[in-house]
Amino acid sequence: MRYADGPTVECDVHIEADPARVWELVIDIELPARFSPELRRVRWLDDADRPAVNARFEGHNDNAVLGEWRTVSYVIELDALRVFGWAVVDPDGRFGGGTADPRTPMAAWRFDLEPEAGGTRLRHGARIGPARSGLSLAIDRMPEKEEALVRHRLAGLLAGIQDTLLGIKTLAEQTG
Repeated sequence: MRYADGPTVECDVHIEADPARVWELVIDIELPARFSPELRRVRWLDDADRPAVNARFEGHNDNAVLGEWRTVSYVIELDALRVFGWAVVDPDGRFGGGTADPRTPMAAWRFDLEPEAGGTRLRHGARIGPARSGLSLAIDRMPEKEEALVRHRLAGLLAGIQDTLLGIKTLAEQTG
């Protein structure tokens, strides 16, 4: 498992709420910050106030190892009641980007919704790379440990994904 391969992680949950209720929670870009171990706050950019393809939002993150950093994300996929996907870029060059295309993501995230048994199957996942990220800095320092570092990062992302899914499930089922 190497960074250049674009490793992915995802998890899903059944929610006893209709897709419209779950969708409203999923497209609230501020919601994941309530459950994430890294994401602290999020806000729309460029006068956007809801998801639309190419709409941008800013995230502020904090990690015990990497410290604080800012990202800019842009919506790459939006299919109402089905898919919300966004790509994350390093606008400040904190991780030594250097790609020719500043929109090359250091990660891509998505939610997928599917009606299921009177409720909704919600899947949440991420793909890391291809642009450099904080993980790239660790790999630069310890290239012989790349696979272990990638596995560790994916495990951390999975824990955050599971927390987010559980939070959405709880909110949707309380009010749905």
